[in-house]
Amino acid sequence: MKITGIETLVCNARMRNWIFVKVLTDQDGLWGWGEATLEWHTRGVVGAIEDLAQLVVGEDPRRIEHLWQTMYRQHFWHGNGIVRGTAISGIDLALWDILGKIHGVPVHELLGGRVRDFVRLYSHLGGGRMEDFYMTPVSEAARFADLAQQAVGEGFSAFKSMAVPETMPIEGLEPIRAAELCVAAMREAVGDAIDIMVDCHARPSPAMGLQFAKALEPYGLYWFEEPCWPESVDGLARIQSAVSTPIATGERLVGLHAFRELLARGAASVIQPDVTHCGGITETRRIAALAEAHRVALAPHNPQGPVSTAASLEVGFATPSYVICETVHSDVPWRADIVSQGFEVDLERRVVYPSSRPGLGIELNEAEIAKHPFEQELPRRSYYSDGSVGDW
Repeated sequence: MKITGIETLVCNARMRNWIFVKVLTDQDGLWGWGEATLEWHTRGVVGAIEDLAQLVVGEDPRRIEHLWQTMYRQHFWHGNGIVRGTAISGIDLALWDILGKIHGVPVHELLGGRVRDFVRLYSHLGGGRMEDFYMTPVSEAARFADLAQQAVGEGFSAFKSMAVPETMPIEGLEPIRAAELCVAAMREAVGDAIDIMVDCHARPSPAMGLQFAKALEPYGLYWFEEPCWPESVDGLARIQSAVSTPIATGERLVGLHAFRELLARGAASVIQPDVTHCGGITETRRIAALAEAHRVALAPHNPQGPVSTAASLEVGFATPSYVICETVHSDVPWRADIVSQGFEVDLERRVVYPSSRPGLGIELNEAEIAKHPFEQELPRRSYYSDGSVGDW
Protein backbone atom coordinates (compact mmCIF):
# COMPACT_ATOMS: atom_id res chain seq x y z
CA MET A 1 0.00 0.00 0.00
CA LYS A 2 1.37 3.41 -0.98
CA ILE A 3 0.55 7.09 -0.65
CA THR A 4 -0.03 8.44 -4.15
CA GLY A 5 -0.64 12.10 -3.47
CA ILE A 6 -1.55 14.83 -0.99
CA GLU A 7 -4.14 17.47 -1.80
CA THR A 8 -5.15 20.62 0.06
CA LEU A 9 -8.66 22.07 -0.05
CA VAL A 10 -9.06 25.61 1.23
CA CYS A 11 -12.48 26.67 2.51
CA ASN A 12 -13.16 30.21 3.67
CA ALA A 13 -15.11 30.24 6.94
CA ARG A 14 -15.38 33.96 7.68
CA MET A 15 -12.75 34.42 10.42
CA ARG A 16 -10.31 31.94 8.92
CA ASN A 17 -9.65 29.73 5.94
CA TRP A 18 -10.02 26.08 6.83
CA ILE A 19 -7.22 24.05 5.25
CA PHE A 20 -8.27 20.45 4.70
CA VAL A 21 -5.68 17.83 3.79
CA LYS A 22 -6.56 14.77 1.72
CA VAL A 23 -4.02 11.95 1.64
CA LEU A 24 -4.63 9.61 -1.31
CA THR A 25 -3.59 5.97 -1.60
CA ASP A 26 -3.30 3.37 -4.35
CA GLN A 27 -6.29 1.50 -2.88
CA ASP A 28 -9.61 2.34 -4.53
CA GLY A 29 -11.81 4.45 -2.27
CA LEU A 30 -9.23 4.73 0.50
CA TRP A 31 -8.09 8.19 1.55
CA GLY A 32 -7.74 10.12 4.77
CA TRP A 33 -8.84 13.58 5.89
CA GLY A 34 -6.74 15.94 7.96
CA GLU A 35 -6.85 19.62 8.82
CA ALA A 36 -4.08 22.23 8.98
CA THR A 37 -5.96 25.47 9.57
CA LEU A 38 -3.77 28.40 10.60
CA GLU A 39 -5.40 31.78 10.19
CA TRP A 40 -3.49 34.46 8.28
CA HIS A 41 -0.92 31.86 7.15
CA THR A 42 -2.95 29.88 4.63
CA ARG A 43 -0.50 30.15 1.75
CA GLY A 44 2.44 29.32 4.00
CA VAL A 45 0.79 26.16 5.32
CA VAL A 46 -0.32 24.99 1.88
CA GLY A 47 3.24 25.48 0.64
CA ALA A 48 4.68 23.60 3.62
CA ILE A 49 2.35 20.68 2.94
CA GLU A 50 3.51 20.60 -0.67
CA ASP A 51 7.12 20.48 0.56
CA LEU A 52 6.40 17.66 3.03
CA ALA A 53 4.58 15.68 0.36
CA GLN A 54 7.97 15.02 -1.25
CA LEU A 55 8.92 13.02 1.85
CA VAL A 56 5.82 10.84 2.17
CA VAL A 57 4.40 10.19 -1.31
CA GLY A 58 5.32 6.65 -2.26
CA GLU A 59 5.50 5.52 1.38
CA ASP A 60 3.22 3.14 3.28
CA PRO A 61 0.49 5.21 5.05
CA ARG A 62 0.25 2.63 7.84
CA ARG A 63 3.72 3.54 9.14
CA ILE A 64 2.46 6.62 10.94
CA GLU A 65 5.22 6.99 13.51
CA HIS A 66 7.89 6.41 10.86
CA LEU A 67 6.34 9.04 8.59
CA TRP A 68 5.98 11.50 11.47
CA GLN A 69 9.67 11.13 12.29
CA THR A 70 10.50 11.57 8.63
CA MET A 71 8.49 14.78 8.33
CA TYR A 72 9.90 16.15 11.59
CA ARG A 73 13.57 15.20 11.26
CA GLN A 74 14.44 15.02 7.59
CA HIS A 75 15.25 18.71 7.27
CA PHE A 76 17.74 20.80 9.23
CA TRP A 77 15.22 23.04 11.01
CA HIS A 78 13.07 20.18 12.35
CA GLY A 79 9.29 20.55 12.52
CA ASN A 80 8.98 22.94 15.44
CA GLY A 81 7.88 26.11 13.67
CA ILE A 82 4.15 26.77 13.68
CA VAL A 83 3.79 26.52 9.91
CA ARG A 84 5.84 23.32 9.73
CA GLY A 85 4.13 21.91 12.83
CA THR A 86 0.72 22.67 11.35
CA ALA A 87 1.63 21.05 8.03
CA ILE A 88 2.87 17.90 9.80
CA SER A 89 -0.30 17.85 11.90
CA GLY A 90 -2.60 18.00 8.87
CA ILE A 91 -0.91 15.04 7.19
CA ASP A 92 -0.69 13.09 10.46
CA LEU A 93 -4.46 13.37 11.10
CA ALA A 94 -5.15 12.03 7.61
CA LEU A 95 -2.85 9.06 8.21
CA TRP A 96 -4.73 8.12 11.38
CA ASP A 97 -8.00 8.43 9.44
CA ILE A 98 -6.63 6.01 6.85
CA LEU A 99 -5.42 3.53 9.47
CA GLY A 100 -8.82 3.46 11.16
CA LYS A 101 -10.51 2.87 7.81
CA ILE A 102 -8.12 0.02 7.00
CA HIS A 103 -8.98 -1.76 10.26
CA GLY A 104 -12.64 -0.71 10.27
CA VAL A 105 -12.48 0.95 13.71
CA PRO A 106 -12.61 4.50 15.09
CA VAL A 107 -9.27 6.12 15.88
CA HIS A 108 -9.94 5.98 19.62
CA GLU A 109 -9.89 2.18 19.36
CA LEU A 110 -6.41 2.40 17.81
CA LEU A 111 -5.34 4.60 20.74
CA GLY A 112 -6.28 1.99 23.33
CA GLY A 113 -10.06 2.16 23.46
CA ARG A 114 -12.56 4.33 25.29
CA VAL A 115 -11.80 5.60 28.77
CA ARG A 116 -15.08 7.56 29.03
CA ASP A 117 -18.64 7.40 27.76
CA PHE A 118 -18.91 10.99 26.53
CA VAL A 119 -16.90 14.18 26.09
CA ARG A 120 -18.14 17.42 27.57
CA LEU A 121 -18.18 20.53 25.37
CA TYR A 122 -17.76 24.21 26.15
CA SER A 123 -18.59 27.28 24.10
CA HIS A 124 -16.76 30.57 23.61
CA LEU A 125 -18.58 33.85 24.21
CA GLY A 126 -15.92 35.92 22.47
CA GLY A 127 -14.56 39.18 23.82
CA GLY A 128 -15.13 42.88 23.87
CA ARG A 129 -13.33 45.82 22.36
CA MET A 130 -10.80 47.56 24.56
CA GLU A 131 -12.64 50.88 24.37
CA ASP A 132 -15.87 49.20 25.53
CA PHE A 133 -14.21 47.95 28.71
CA TYR A 134 -13.03 51.45 29.58
CA MET A 135 -15.81 53.69 28.25
CA THR A 136 -18.88 51.63 29.21
CA PRO A 137 -17.75 48.99 31.72
CA VAL A 138 -21.23 48.51 33.23
CA SER A 139 -22.95 47.90 29.90
CA GLU A 140 -20.05 45.66 28.80
CA ALA A 141 -20.54 43.57 31.94
CA ALA A 142 -24.25 43.33 31.17
CA ARG A 143 -23.44 42.14 27.64
CA PHE A 144 -21.22 39.36 28.99
CA ALA A 145 -23.98 38.36 31.42
CA ASP A 146 -26.48 38.12 28.55
CA LEU A 147 -24.08 36.00 26.48
CA ALA A 148 -23.47 33.74 29.47
CA GLN A 149 -27.18 33.16 29.97
CA GLN A 150 -27.55 32.46 26.26
CA ALA A 151 -24.83 29.79 26.39
CA VAL A 152 -26.50 28.11 29.35
CA GLY A 153 -29.82 28.28 27.53
CA GLU A 154 -28.20 26.40 24.66
CA GLY A 155 -27.31 23.57 27.03
CA PHE A 156 -23.69 24.38 27.86
CA SER A 157 -22.53 23.79 31.42
CA ALA A 158 -19.25 25.58 30.71
CA PHE A 159 -18.18 28.56 28.63
CA LYS A 160 -15.17 30.78 28.05
CA SER A 161 -14.95 34.52 27.48
CA MET A 162 -12.28 37.13 26.84
CA ALA A 163 -13.34 39.31 29.74
CA VAL A 164 -9.88 40.82 30.26
CA PRO A 165 -9.06 44.01 28.33
CA GLU A 166 -5.82 44.64 26.49
CA THR A 167 -3.22 46.25 28.76
CA MET A 168 0.21 47.78 28.53
CA PRO A 169 2.97 46.06 30.55
CA ILE A 170 1.96 48.03 33.63
CA GLU A 171 -1.34 49.81 34.21
CA GLY A 172 -3.45 50.98 37.11
CA LEU A 173 -6.67 49.62 38.57
CA GLU A 174 -9.07 50.55 35.78
CA PRO A 175 -8.60 47.43 33.56
CA ILE A 176 -8.55 45.16 36.58
CA ARG A 177 -11.81 46.55 37.90
CA ALA A 178 -13.35 46.32 34.41
CA ALA A 179 -12.47 42.61 34.16
CA GLU A 180 -13.73 41.97 37.66
CA LEU A 181 -17.03 43.66 36.85
CA CYS A 182 -17.54 41.46 33.77
CA VAL A 183 -16.71 38.20 35.53
CA ALA A 184 -18.86 39.09 38.54
CA ALA A 185 -21.78 39.77 36.18
CA MET A 186 -21.37 36.40 34.46
CA ARG A 187 -21.13 34.52 37.76
CA GLU A 188 -24.23 36.25 39.09
CA ALA A 189 -26.09 35.51 35.85
CA VAL A 190 -25.43 31.75 35.76
CA GLY A 191 -24.74 30.76 39.38
CA ASP A 192 -22.15 28.42 40.83
CA ALA A 193 -23.20 25.26 38.95
CA ILE A 194 -21.82 26.58 35.64
CA ASP A 195 -18.09 26.54 34.93
CA ILE A 196 -16.64 29.84 33.70
CA MET A 197 -13.27 30.18 32.00
CA VAL A 198 -11.56 33.48 31.21
CA ASP A 199 -9.10 33.75 28.33
CA CYS A 200 -6.54 36.57 28.39
CA HIS A 201 -5.26 35.65 24.92
CA ALA A 202 -1.72 36.17 26.34
CA ARG A 203 -2.24 39.92 26.19
CA PRO A 204 -1.04 40.87 29.70
CA SER A 205 2.52 40.98 30.93
CA PRO A 206 3.34 38.54 33.75
CA ALA A 207 2.93 41.39 36.24
CA MET A 208 -0.52 42.37 34.94
CA GLY A 209 -1.53 38.74 34.45
CA LEU A 210 -0.84 38.12 38.13
CA GLN A 211 -3.00 41.08 39.16
CA PHE A 212 -5.87 39.88 36.98
CA ALA A 213 -5.54 36.34 38.34
CA LYS A 214 -5.70 37.53 41.94
CA ALA A 215 -8.64 39.85 41.27
CA LEU A 216 -10.68 37.10 39.60
CA GLU A 217 -9.77 34.32 42.03
CA PRO A 218 -12.88 34.84 44.24
CA TYR A 219 -15.17 33.95 41.33
CA GLY A 220 -14.13 30.30 41.20
CA LEU A 221 -13.00 30.11 37.58
CA TYR A 222 -12.72 26.66 36.02
CA TRP A 223 -9.48 27.98 34.59
CA PHE A 224 -7.70 31.27 33.80
CA GLU A 225 -6.17 31.02 30.32
CA GLU A 226 -2.96 32.49 28.92
CA PRO A 227 -2.45 35.22 31.53
CA CYS A 228 0.82 36.10 29.78
CA TRP A 229 2.88 35.05 26.78
CA PRO A 230 3.32 31.25 26.63
CA GLU A 231 7.04 31.87 26.06
CA SER A 232 7.19 33.37 29.57
CA VAL A 233 7.19 30.06 31.40
CA ASP A 234 8.63 31.59 34.57
CA GLY A 235 5.86 34.19 34.53
CA LEU A 236 3.19 31.51 34.16
CA ALA A 237 4.75 29.53 37.00
CA ARG A 238 4.73 32.56 39.29
CA ILE A 239 1.08 33.22 38.53
CA GLN A 240 0.08 29.59 39.07
CA SER A 241 1.91 29.44 42.39
CA ALA A 242 0.22 32.65 43.58
CA VAL A 243 -3.43 31.62 43.03
CA SER A 244 -5.61 28.57 43.52
CA THR A 245 -7.29 29.10 40.12
CA PRO A 246 -6.04 26.55 37.57
CA ILE A 247 -3.89 28.25 34.93
CA ALA A 248 -4.36 27.00 31.35
CA THR A 249 -2.06 27.42 28.36
CA GLY A 250 -0.58 25.54 25.43
CA GLU A 251 -2.59 26.35 22.31
CA ARG A 252 0.45 28.11 20.78
CA LEU A 253 3.01 25.50 21.81
CA VAL A 254 4.37 23.14 19.18
CA GLY A 255 5.78 19.76 20.09
CA LEU A 256 6.47 17.68 23.17
CA HIS A 257 9.56 19.62 24.20
CA ALA A 258 7.68 22.88 24.72
CA PHE A 259 5.16 21.13 26.98
CA ARG A 260 7.94 19.32 28.86
CA GLU A 261 9.40 22.62 30.03
CA LEU A 262 5.97 24.01 30.93
CA LEU A 263 5.06 21.01 33.04
CA ALA A 264 8.47 20.63 34.64
CA ARG A 265 8.16 24.15 36.07
CA GLY A 266 4.63 23.62 37.36
CA ALA A 267 3.46 26.50 35.18
CA ALA A 268 -0.06 25.21 34.37
CA SER A 269 -2.81 22.99 35.71
CA VAL A 270 -4.50 22.62 32.31
CA ILE A 271 -2.67 22.20 29.01
CA GLN A 272 -4.34 22.97 25.69
CA PRO A 273 -2.49 21.39 22.76
CA ASP A 274 -4.08 21.93 19.36
CA VAL A 275 -4.05 18.75 17.27
CA THR A 276 -3.81 20.84 14.09
CA HIS A 277 -0.65 22.62 15.27
CA CYS A 278 1.23 20.66 17.91
CA GLY A 279 2.10 17.66 15.73
CA GLY A 280 -1.18 15.88 15.11
CA ILE A 281 -2.56 12.92 17.00
CA THR A 282 0.88 11.28 17.09
CA GLU A 283 2.45 14.10 19.11
CA THR A 284 -0.70 14.81 21.11
CA ARG A 285 -0.52 11.25 22.48
CA ARG A 286 2.95 11.94 23.83
CA ILE A 287 1.93 15.31 25.27
CA ALA A 288 -1.09 13.69 26.94
CA ALA A 289 1.11 11.00 28.50
CA LEU A 290 3.40 13.71 29.87
CA ALA A 291 0.39 15.55 31.30
CA GLU A 292 -0.80 12.34 32.94
CA ALA A 293 2.62 11.87 34.54
CA HIS A 294 2.32 15.36 36.06
CA ARG A 295 -1.37 14.88 36.98
CA VAL A 296 -2.33 17.84 34.81
CA ALA A 297 -5.59 18.11 32.88
CA LEU A 298 -5.79 18.22 29.07
CA ALA A 299 -8.38 20.38 27.26
CA PRO A 300 -7.54 20.85 23.56
CA HIS A 301 -7.69 24.13 21.73
CA ASN A 302 -10.23 23.66 18.94
CA PRO A 303 -11.67 26.74 17.21
CA GLN A 304 -11.09 25.40 13.69
CA GLY A 305 -13.05 23.22 11.28
CA PRO A 306 -14.81 19.86 11.56
CA VAL A 307 -11.76 17.63 11.03
CA SER A 308 -10.00 19.33 13.93
CA THR A 309 -13.06 18.70 16.08
CA ALA A 310 -13.29 15.03 15.08
CA ALA A 311 -9.60 14.45 15.84
CA SER A 312 -9.85 16.29 19.18
CA LEU A 313 -12.81 14.13 20.19
CA GLU A 314 -11.14 10.88 19.14
CA VAL A 315 -8.18 11.77 21.35
CA GLY A 316 -10.58 12.63 24.17
CA PHE A 317 -12.33 9.28 24.17
CA ALA A 318 -8.99 7.50 24.71
CA THR A 319 -7.14 9.92 27.03
CA PRO A 320 -7.55 9.72 30.84
CA SER A 321 -6.40 13.28 31.63
CA TYR A 322 -8.78 14.86 29.08
CA VAL A 323 -11.51 16.96 30.75
CA ILE A 324 -13.43 19.03 28.16
CA CYS A 325 -13.38 20.06 24.49
CA GLU A 326 -13.81 23.49 22.93
CA THR A 327 -16.52 23.62 20.29
CA VAL A 328 -17.49 26.06 17.57
CA HIS A 329 -21.08 25.54 16.47
CA SER A 330 -22.21 28.83 14.96
CA ASP A 331 -19.22 30.30 13.12
CA VAL A 332 -20.79 29.80 9.67
CA PRO A 333 -24.39 28.70 8.98
CA TRP A 334 -23.32 26.09 6.42
CA ARG A 335 -20.81 24.24 8.63
CA ALA A 336 -22.89 21.06 8.65
CA ASP A 337 -23.22 21.11 4.86
CA ILE A 338 -19.58 20.30 4.24
CA VAL A 339 -19.24 17.35 6.61
CA SER A 340 -20.93 14.06 7.41
CA GLN A 341 -20.01 12.85 10.89
CA GLY A 342 -20.79 9.91 13.09
CA PHE A 343 -20.67 11.66 16.45
CA GLU A 344 -23.90 11.99 18.41
CA VAL A 345 -24.28 15.37 20.12
CA ASP A 346 -26.69 15.74 23.03
CA LEU A 347 -27.85 19.33 22.55
CA GLU A 348 -29.55 19.50 25.94
CA ARG A 349 -26.36 18.63 27.85
CA ARG A 350 -23.78 19.61 25.19
CA VAL A 351 -21.89 16.36 25.40
CA VAL A 352 -20.69 14.13 22.54
CA TYR A 353 -21.00 10.36 22.37
CA PRO A 354 -18.43 8.36 20.42
CA SER A 355 -18.69 7.58 16.75
CA SER A 356 -18.66 3.99 15.53
CA ARG A 357 -17.50 5.02 12.06
CA PRO A 358 -13.97 4.04 11.12
CA GLY A 359 -11.09 6.50 11.24
CA LEU A 360 -11.98 10.00 12.37
CA GLY A 361 -15.64 9.26 11.70
CA ILE A 362 -16.15 12.05 9.17
CA GLU A 363 -16.33 12.57 5.43
CA LEU A 364 -16.07 15.93 3.69
CA ASN A 365 -18.21 17.14 0.80
CA GLU A 366 -15.74 18.57 -1.71
CA ALA A 367 -18.46 20.14 -3.86
CA GLU A 368 -19.76 22.12 -0.88
CA ILE A 369 -16.23 23.13 0.12
CA ALA A 370 -15.67 24.49 -3.39
CA LYS A 371 -18.54 26.95 -2.85
CA HIS A 372 -16.39 28.79 -0.29
CA PRO A 373 -13.01 29.45 -1.92
CA PHE A 374 -10.03 31.13 -0.30
CA GLU A 375 -10.43 34.73 0.79
CA GLN A 376 -7.67 36.79 2.31
CA GLU A 377 -8.33 37.26 6.00
CA LEU A 378 -8.27 40.80 7.30
CA PRO A 379 -5.26 41.15 9.61
CA ARG A 380 -6.28 42.21 13.08
CA ARG A 381 -4.26 45.05 14.55
CA SER A 382 -4.09 46.14 18.16
CA TYR A 383 -2.51 49.29 19.51
CA TYR A 384 -2.29 50.79 22.96
CA SER A 385 -3.52 54.31 23.69
CA ASP A 386 -0.06 55.74 22.99
CA GLY A 387 0.12 54.11 19.55
CA SER A 388 2.52 51.31 20.48
CA VAL A 389 1.80 47.79 19.27
CA GLY A 390 -0.18 45.46 21.52
CA ASP A 391 -1.06 41.78 21.36
CA TRP A 392 -4.22 40.80 19.52
